[in-house]
Amino acid sequence: MQKGLTNLNRYLLEEQRKYPHATGDFTFIIEQIAFASKIIAREVNKAGIVNILGKAQSVNVHGEDQQKLDVYSNAKMIEALDHIGKLCAMGSEECEDIVPIPDKYPKGKYVVVFDPLDGSSNIDVNISIGTIFGVYRAVTEGNQGTVEDFLQSGRNLVASGYVIYGSSTMLVYTAGNGVSGFTLDPGVGEFLLSHENIKIPEKGKIYSFNEANFDRWTPEIQNYVKSLRSNKERQYTGRYIGSLVADFHRNLLKGGVFAYPGDTNNPNGKLRLLYEAAPLAYIVEQAGGAATDGINNILDIKPEGIHQRTPLVIGSKYEVELYRKYVTGEV
Repeated sequence: MQKGLTNLNRYLLEEQRKYPHATGDFTFIIEQIAFASKIIAREVNKAGIVNILGKAQSVNVHGEDQQKLDVYSNAKMIEALDHIGKLCAMGSEECEDIVPIPDKYPKGKYVVVFDPLDGSSNIDVNISIGTIFGVYRAVTEGNQGTVEDFLQSGRNLVASGYVIYGSSTMLVYTAGNGVSGFTLDPGVGEFLLSHENIKIPEKGKIYSFNEANFDRWTPEIQNYVKSLRSNKERQYTGRYIGSLVADFHRNLLKGGVFAYPGDTNNPNGKLRLLYEAAPLAYIVEQAGGAATDGINNILDIKPEGIHQRTPLVIGSKYEVELYRKYVTGEV
């Protein structure tokens, strides 16, 4: 079968058939996330010609200015998922509390978490941005959806993925059986299988750090970055976009390491464990890579709150493990 003839719906259906007891609930959830991402992609692509660029007159739960497209994307993700009868609640980086399913709709056994528009500060300058999502089975009884359903480690993820809105729109996801990528064909409005069984190189040559924070890092982190700069066996290059999805996507395909460590201003880092770090860590492990906070595997960290932050170092196994060794004093 030619990759170009396999759309996302067909791929999901064929995967579902491998499991005789599958109900199709999970397939429907991913299809609806894909639908929402098409709507978001349409608005992103015309952002320069309509009044949706720039800041909305509001801030999110983290005190950050919400961009207009942030608000729009959050609404579209919720609207695509709240009525389908497969979820008992949702969690969004843009919402202070969990998002309940309206009483008029049936409820299901899953919860979905998402960052509706990662990298939104780059909207106004036409740099790639994205959507990150994760799917968990609820752990409480009654399908009412509680905070406890969201306080699960990444090991419990059923699926995760991201959509990158760039020169093309691409959806990358895993359900625990490898990583697949689908590129949106705008002519027919379908995500087509374009990257099958994605594997990240075990060693990379790209490091993605915001080196403006260098003086605020610990000596161990500084020494790690210096070791990459001066490595005589592998010529590393610095590539930092400042959009997590874009930096991660490039490194996933080409090999390398992205890091947003803690520093003196933000000891716990700035990225959210539930909405960003854990979903991407699940993807990178399925692709043969690794993710750490410097000491712990990201997927082993059980969040204590739905907006918990974490340092994140993610990418090729060699560079991530080397980082851990520097931080723990093994190097």
